[in-house]
Amino acid sequence: MDDTRFTETTAPLRREILAHCYRMLGSAADAEDATQETMLRAWRGFGRFEGRSSARTWLHQIATNVCLRQLKQRGRRALPSDLGQAEDDFHRPARAAPTGTRWLGPLPVDPADEAGANQRVRLAFVAALQHLPASQRAVLLLRDVAELPAGEVATALGMTTIAVNSTLRRARDRLARTGPDPEALREPGGAELRTRLSRYVDAFQRADVRALAAVLREDVTLEMPPHATWFAGRDAVLGFLGAQVLREPGRFVMAPVPLVANGQPTYAMYHREPGGDLAAHALQVLDVAAGGIRHIHIYLQPELFPIFGRPVILPAGADPHR
Repeated sequence: MDDTRFTETTAPLRREILAHCYRMLGSAADAEDATQETMLRAWRGFGRFEGRSSARTWLHQIATNVCLRQLKQRGRRALPSDLGQAEDDFHRPARAAPTGTRWLGPLPVDPADEAGANQRVRLAFVAALQHLPASQRAVLLLRDVAELPAGEVATALGMTTIAVNSTLRRARDRLARTGPDPEALREPGGAELRTRLSRYVDAFQRADVRALAAVLREDVTLEMPPHATWFAGRDAVLGFLGAQVLREPGRFVMAPVPLVANGQPTYAMYHREPGGDLAAHALQVLDVAAGGIRHIHIYLQPELFPIFGRPVILPAGADPHR
């Protein structure tokens, strides 16, 4: 087999296949594993690939079937809002998630990558996909995101074209009922977005709840994996942050990350230690819409920092923004 020809054929498509696997599985780590397996299977079968379909279609077929096998073995991934009602008492300690909960995780994206700006990798969209049965998810992604013809999807999944079209209708209907409004996912542009984010970061670092209120929408929500507790509405979110998190100015330092999560504004949140070191505390991923910030994801998982290009510990005196 000509390894050079294989690399030239598949390498330009790897990022697209990774994003497809992430949408299917809801985990960057699982998506990377599925992509690796896809490329291995493609390499083994490249000598038999006769070009009856495009290399893109061929790789999507392999990747989708790899993901479907994984999904048979594992439960779907969730956010705290999938597990129950929003908390109405911000004085209560955060609840632990049920044993075995598998969280929907963020996907590192290069800001220069056009896929990062694609709303089809945003957390709200990927979270909604997790509510679809695996077959509906696969058909919808292959038809509406990868934009493959119905006949090719039928061949890839071992279905009839009629079955593909029927499955796609059901998936679209369900997503329309439970998924986000595409218009609501659109961020304000340029200077307006930068100003809102700057005001949010400044208010958070100064523990200024009143200033924070000015940049949050009234319908803002706050989720904090791996806690099951989540809050809906500006009063509840600010009540929790003021009572439990923003107790003193300078306690937390927010720094941008080289790789953003799902193409959305992302910040590494450091906790200032007694000796002056900054220790990784959480990764914040924000949804910004018209009128302000509408969703705050605080991933209390310091192990995510290296994946997004940030150190876990910054020594005292280090510039967190470098």
